[in-house]
Amino acid sequence: MSKHVAVLMGGWSAEREVSLISGAAVSNALKKAGYRATAIDIQRDMGALMTHLFPRPDVIFNALHGRFGEDGCVQGLLNILDIPYTHSGVLASALAMDKPMAKRLFAAVGIPVAEHKIVSRAEALDGDVMKRPYVVKPLNEGSSVGVRIVRDEDGEAPFKESDWPFGARVMIERFIPGREFTVAVMGEQPLGVTEITTERDFYDYDAKYAAGGSDHIIPAPVEPEAHEEAMRLALEAHRALGCRGVSRADFRYDGKTFFILEVNTQPGMTDTSLVPEQASHAGISFEELVSWMVENAECDQ
Repeated sequence: MSKHVAVLMGGWSAEREVSLISGAAVSNALKKAGYRATAIDIQRDMGALMTHLFPRPDVIFNALHGRFGEDGCVQGLLNILDIPYTHSGVLASALAMDKPMAKRLFAAVGIPVAEHKIVSRAEALDGDVMKRPYVVKPLNEGSSVGVRIVRDEDGEAPFKESDWPFGARVMIERFIPGREFTVAVMGEQPLGVTEITTERDFYDYDAKYAAGGSDHIIPAPVEPEAHEEAMRLALEAHRALGCRGVSRADFRYDGKTFFILEVNTQPGMTDTSLVPEQASHAGISFEELVSWMVENAECDQ
């Protein structure tokens, strides 16, 4: 009989809707590839999840995005249950989701990062802690949730106190002018370099997921040396965090230097998402991509 794959999707993070789309696409692709796939919409009820996982599936495809599904929490539970799962393990997932810690690791291995400060919410509202323009970020959200650019001409506080449900601390990061690039890594192989353009202020949540919100150019129109450097840095970041399976590194490029923004340990997995686009460009179909992820699933050792 074919392997039974349970696809975890939904969850309760700010990225729930995106996860549901990823999970549905993955489930359909796995069925086409010959697997028995069961989609599980995760709620904040671990007892219900445990019930869904018995009888025990052969593999978990983790299509959750954001906190609790992408930050090591679910990975720890799956380690305890000893069910192989896709994507990175507990430590790599937790490190990647914690932006300040990830940046420390990137800098330690020589990957360029933007200058940043971690301040309290009150300090961020009291006045500029860094010369404008700068970027305001939550410490542990994905998909650009809560991210905003504070420019010279804004003349306002970076956010309203009532409009910051992301904890007591805030990351203030120097804005890097230039272009946006992303590189997927599959195992130990970078798949390609994509340039992302948008008519919006920046590549925010709506630009990522709204129809027509952005354009993806692959291969990115850069010099061969820059293309190779982006690929090298993405693989270096994947290794620095201890990622496995598939990850995606996002960069800003000022024409001379690639500054890493973050590594996504569980990037979007619809058939038009950035990672599947790069896989397709490399000659790997969506069904082949998700099948490879299932066959390479494992628990932490």
